[in-house]
Amino acid sequence: MINKRGALAVKIFINLDKNKNHMQQWANYFLATGGASAALTGLIFVSVSLNLKRILSIPHLPGRALGSLVLLTNILFVSSFCLIPGQLFVWLGCEILAFGIIIWFMTTRMDIKIYKSVENQYKKHYFRNLFFTQFAVVPYLVAGVCLVLKLDIGFYWLIPGITFSFIKALLDSWVLLVEINR
Repeated sequence: MINKRGALAVKIFINLDKNKNHMQQWANYFLATGGASAALTGLIFVSVSLNLKRILSIPHLPGRALGSLVLLTNILFVSSFCLIPGQLFVWLGCEILAFGIIIWFMTTRMDIKIYKSVENQYKKHYFRNLFFTQFAVVPYLVAGVCLVLKLDIGFYWLIPGITFSFIKALLDSWVLLVEINR
């Protein structure tokens, strides 16, 4: 007969084994997204360094560049967290949720500040930008909550967050590298 302490140890071992098997299935995805986010972060830095004077002359562009860097850095950290061996879903969920809250607060604050300061003719465009940022960040919050609750579906919520973050960062890179020079 197993005492309570022994039963808890067996339960933890089974959960760790389940987490391990589940995480192995996702490892290649998180390796790819982490590497891609690092490469795109480099592209943003190149864009900014090539067009620094022009970017600084347009009040909302430095914030837009920073927003993209924040989104890409979030992908890098979340992908790294998901690759930590033997990590329980609860802790992974706490990490993703904490980063998601920080990223949501930072990007939303930046987007609202830009929206308020931009000329009226561009407000519609920057409202879409603010809305698109929410599509990129909110899925991380949902994923974090799901993983804290030990729901595997949390991993699937990371996919739209990562995808929209990449799309937003690529669009911002295009603006910072090409559109700024038109």
